[in-house]
Amino acid sequence: MTRPLILVTNDDGVLAEGLRVLVEAVADLGEVVVCAPDTERSGASQAITLHSYLRANHIREGWWAVNGTPVDCVYLGVIHLCGRRPDLVLAGVNPGYNLGTDVFYSGTVGAAAEGFLRGASGIAFSTPVGQPPQIATPTIRTLVRKVLAEPERCLLNVNLPEVVPAVCEGAERLAAAEIVRRSEGLPMAVTRLGRRAYQEFVERRTDLRGKPYFWIGGPPEQSVELHGEDTWAVANGMVAVTPLVLDITAPDLEPWRQRLAGVTSRLESDDDR
Repeated sequence: MTRPLILVTNDDGVLAEGLRVLVEAVADLGEVVVCAPDTERSGASQAITLHSYLRANHIREGWWAVNGTPVDCVYLGVIHLCGRRPDLVLAGVNPGYNLGTDVFYSGTVGAAAEGFLRGASGIAFSTPVGQPPQIATPTIRTLVRKVLAEPERCLLNVNLPEVVPAVCEGAERLAAAEIVRRSEGLPMAVTRLGRRAYQEFVERRTDLRGKPYFWIGGPPEQSVELHGEDTWAVANGMVAVTPLVLDITAPDLEPWRQRLAGVTSRLESDDDR
């Protein structure tokens, strides 16, 4: 019997610890191929390289580093490097939440979504900043077994709550086995995307030649956590499992049907005359 084929990637680069932990967590659950960016590509969303070339460097057996985005890695892996279509595409473990509207920017979620577009199930895994990626190991193994046993494809965005002490030194002193043990038995909540608010921020700086450049994006702000949303689940110590769909059409089309009833295209509206 052919073992399931699992393609693993991330947006933090092929050397990221979270990628190694993800591979180790599923190594005995199927045949594993790793195809990840050669450098960090956080925030790449579903960007794909269409006007330049890609290089895939073979690092070791089953591992490839690509000079492209997470989506490039999945596309190249699925179509060319894997030899056959993967059953499952995993992305992560991302060091930082991908909650709420983060999914529209996240390279981790973008990679899992590309796997779904290419005919596989896809799961994105993320942990809070400062938490060791090993906290995701029991959740990874549980969900991968479940998804591989299901006949229908799915796309899941998974966020872990804080498990070990937030103080970095406390987390670093814990052995990996102890971290995994503390992460067992976490309750899972099937959630909707919540609201993730950030400070709107642009900082203007000047380089050594006197020319301006900019840093954009501010830190997260406190937002209202509503019951049943992913932000609420992780705040209450649960694993947030959010099923995603790629059809972002408005759920109710009728209001726009009414607004555009009888309307035809024209250069000027009656109001412009």
